[in-house]
Order: sequence, then structure tokens, then C-alpha cells
Amino acid sequence: MPVNKLDISGKVCLVTGGTSGIGQAIAMEFAEAGARVIAGSSSAGKVAAMKEQLGPDHGALRLDVTDAASVKAAVDHTVKRYGRLDAVVNAAGVIKKQASLEMPPEEFARIVNVNLVGNFIVAQAAGRVMKDQTPDAHGLRGSIINIASLNSYMSLSEVLAYACSKSGVMGLTRGLANEWAQYGIRVNGIAPGVFPTDLNRPLIEGTPRGAWLRQHTPLDRFGEAGEVVGAAIYLISDAASFTTGHTIVIDGGFLTRGV
Repeated sequence: MPVNKLDISGKVCLVTGGTSGIGQAIAMEFAEAGARVIAGSSSAGKVAAMKEQLGPDHGALRLDVTDAASVKAAVDHTVKRYGRLDAVVNAAGVIKKQASLEMPPEEFARIVNVNLVGNFIVAQAAGRVMKDQTPDAHGLRGSIINIASLNSYMSLSEVLAYACSKSGVMGLTRGLANEWAQYGIRVNGIAPGVFPTDLNRPLIEGTPRGAWLRQHTPLDRFGEAGEVVGAAIYLISDAASFTTGHTIVIDGGFLTRGV
């Protein structure tokens, strides 16, 4: 009987931003697929709700991706509970629509700190654990997924800090993949198109901006958070054992459409 290389059952996964939007969808579907999941969030209320949704075989905890001590505690908790850390999904993020001429430098820095520096802090903490784990048959010890964006490839208006941070996420993904292959750690990205979440819903639902974004999408609709999960499952599975340093775009064709 052939082995299902997309089977992620038993894999231990930490998902930052795992209590809302795309991160929550990934955490829930990973658990449904048999992985062991810890979902991280800065919101105590969302952490409590996520614990109920995930059930006793999984967990959720407070996690501030900009705080190295908080991140290390989350990684240590995961390893202590399950014995190893197979995968991390960096899904925590913030966005703010504001004209760049009006944006205070400290607000720009806050967004970049969460979306880019936070990704590095989490990846570094995970990498320090993964590199010492027992390798599989391919010499691999772990997988990291960074959530990028359409703004990694282009810059939509008045979200400059977000676009800069997400461009950096792609650079981080390529750089870590190149450097950490020697440790058996794969690093990839996923760039979602337009997916209504708590993060961006006020910007795109019932707005001229949202109407334009949908019109520019060949499949003529917004995505649903669950439609990112297949790519995430692939990237942490054995089927992706020779895939690293790449970002999968899931955008309904948005980037293919010209003027």
C-alpha cells in the first residue's frame, strides 16, 4: 500500500496568530488532519476560546511575537508537551491603512516589528530547537512557513508599512532557507490574495477598494481562509521534502491580471 506523503498526523506544530483568520484556519485544519497543534495569540480571550475549539489533544497560549522571552516560552512549552517541534507557521500580523505622509515613524516601526521582526524571532527560536532534533530519512528536522502577502510582490495604496514588512518576509524566507538547509530545516512562504479576515475586513468589505480588488481577481471572488490550508499541509508534509525557499501564491489569479 503506497505511503501518503501528505499525511501530517502526529506532526507537532506551533501556529502564531493561530486564533483568528488564516492562522486559525490552518491551526484547526492541522488538528483535523491529525497534527498536534499549539495556537499562539496575544489575546487572552481568543486563547481561551481556541482551547475549547481545539480540544484536549492540542493547546493555545499567550504569545507576543515581538518578545523573544514570550516566544521562547511558547516553543519550550510545545517541546515539553510533545517532545519535539516539527513545524511553525508564522501567521501573526497587523495592518493599518494610512497615507504615508501622515504615518508617524513609530507606527511604521510597530507594523514592521510585528510582521517582519516577529517572524524572525519566532523562526530563530524554532530553528534553535529544530537543528538538534533527530532527522528523518531525508535528513530533515523541521519546517517553517511564513505568511507573506500580495503586498510582497506589489504595494497597494496606503498600506506602505504592511507592504514593506511583507516584502521583507519573502526576503527572510529565502535567506533562512538558504542558511538553514545545512541543519535540515526547510523554510517556505504562502502569499494569500484577498481573504476577508478580522485584520482587513474593514478595508475590503463594502468599500470601493474591495470592489476593485475583486474585479482584479480572475476567479471573481475573495478567498476563504480554509483555501490556504492545502498549501500549508503540503509544505509541512513529507511531500515537500525537496521544497524550500519558495513562496506559494494563493490569489485567485490576481497577480496574473494586468491593466
